[in-house]
Amino acid sequence: MYFFHLFRSFVPSRNPIGFSAIDFIALVCAGLIVACLLVWPWIQPKLQWLSCHTFWSMMILAFATLLLRLSLLGHCPVPTPSGSDDFGYLLLGDTLAHFRLANPPHPFSQFFETPFVLQQPTYSSIYPLGQGIVLAIGQLLFGQPWAGVLLSSALVCALSYWMLRGWTSPGWALLGGFLAVIQFGPLSYWTNSYWGGSVAACGGCLVFGSLARLKQNMQAKYAALTGAGVAISLLTRPFESVLLVISVLAYLAFMGPRTILCRSLVAAFLAGVAPAILLILAQNRAVTGDWTMMPYQLSRYQYGVPTTFTFQPNPIPHRTLTRQQQLDYEAQAAVHGDGHETLTKYLARLGSRVRIYRFFLLAPLYLAFLVFLATAFRNREAAWIMGTLLLFALGSNFYPFFYPHYLADIACLFLLAAVLGLQQLEKRRLARPIVVICAAHFLFWYGLHLTAGDDIASVMTRYDPWDYINFGDPEGRVAINRQLEHATGKQLVFVHYEPSHVFHNWIHNAADIDKAHIVWARDLGPEENQKLLRYFSDRTAWILDPDAKPPSLKPYSGETPLQPVR
Repeated sequence: MYFFHLFRSFVPSRNPIGFSAIDFIALVCAGLIVACLLVWPWIQPKLQWLSCHTFWSMMILAFATLLLRLSLLGHCPVPTPSGSDDFGYLLLGDTLAHFRLANPPHPFSQFFETPFVLQQPTYSSIYPLGQGIVLAIGQLLFGQPWAGVLLSSALVCALSYWMLRGWTSPGWALLGGFLAVIQFGPLSYWTNSYWGGSVAACGGCLVFGSLARLKQNMQAKYAALTGAGVAISLLTRPFESVLLVISVLAYLAFMGPRTILCRSLVAAFLAGVAPAILLILAQNRAVTGDWTMMPYQLSRYQYGVPTTFTFQPNPIPHRTLTRQQQLDYEAQAAVHGDGHETLTKYLARLGSRVRIYRFFLLAPLYLAFLVFLATAFRNREAAWIMGTLLLFALGSNFYPFFYPHYLADIACLFLLAAVLGLQQLEKRRLARPIVVICAAHFLFWYGLHLTAGDDIASVMTRYDPWDYINFGDPEGRVAINRQLEHATGKQLVFVHYEPSHVFHNWIHNAADIDKAHIVWARDLGPEENQKLLRYFSDRTAWILDPDAKPPSLKPYSGETPLQPVR
């Protein structure tokens, strides 16, 4: 009991031993470093054996990711979807789980208007298929879409090791695999949301791992794996896949023209890419009715979102927008800007994104990255790696928004650069302290998430660097969902947004709206609502005020607190 009394406050004057938050962090990190150094002589021989067995190394890295995240479920349960991106991907996964690419439009589609979802000519998500396939697998096999997200996170950690084995020794590759677990595993938002990131990163691992092996042995299977990696990128990040292909061609040119002209390798590469192209064409046809128009392009034409590249003018909506859709459109247009793209704007935007690259490497690894950067000026392969990183940085800078999963294709290259830099530092016996600090960093934050109560977590997680994992119920969604799930029969929820409500989306529905346990609908006023009430006459009706604090859910009485803005 006294142990917990020590943590009653992180203010020195209120703490029994006078420690502040930074004192506790320093003490715990020092303890973890000492523990790592003590166990190293015992664990080193086992790691040397493991690193030479590719299959078992990949299995251990994958299961470590799974077990570490599943162990957190007591404090950090299955993530609750909370935004338009989450709901858009979940709709796509549910649609695919019904073994179709699009859903028929609903006769009362005006009630279900929500960002990143088409209502006409089909009721469909606007996103590419890649992440939806993973969510559908989780839903079909485990009854939980997030299971697919977790499996993809485990896979990217295993494939990171496989990719590194093509570039470096088994021991360093295994170290890189554990760094992948730290960076992209249980504490990453790639694992704790439905947006994606891990799927595209798996594609990048296949591409860059296969390219390294092609240099040593020009077998058709490696060309096919390269094509498969590009295919995964096409299905998740279509624009970035163009940059990925440019990088592949640059590497093949670096290897020599005989590789590019080898017909068997070209055929194998195309065989790997072809399924993705066919799937994209099929989705376009099913969702938009046009083989060449992608769903997000139709959304841009109808709703004006997502916005265009910075060198293009802002899109103009061709549908009447709801108040929330209008605010979303205006926000995206503001980020895009009305003026023409200039070099000054481009460079300013590029500089503002530097901080986001912290997602891919822990701070101590930046020393190793700088050492690797120095070798890029005298090593052709290192120069190609840096050129690829720069290509993605410059290419993605043409889009107004930027998140780390936009660069998931090259996540493994950041790891490769760090590992190669650590190899150089190890010549001066400087790599091990850096690795120990990285391990201590992860163990500290993982231990905090594993054991801390809500009070401590709320104080400490604001200092948590780039980790994202769900604590508590900050938006009140869990409480609302639990109330609806415990209600008898099927439910119909009218969501009444305040006029200024934006971004925090609550309207989300299953692929088959009519058969869903809960249907979420816009509050269009008593007269219009009666039409939906008659259509869903077997459901219990509710009115939800998501802008109340906490959100308020009450039985529907036919009267709303405010008339919605048309």
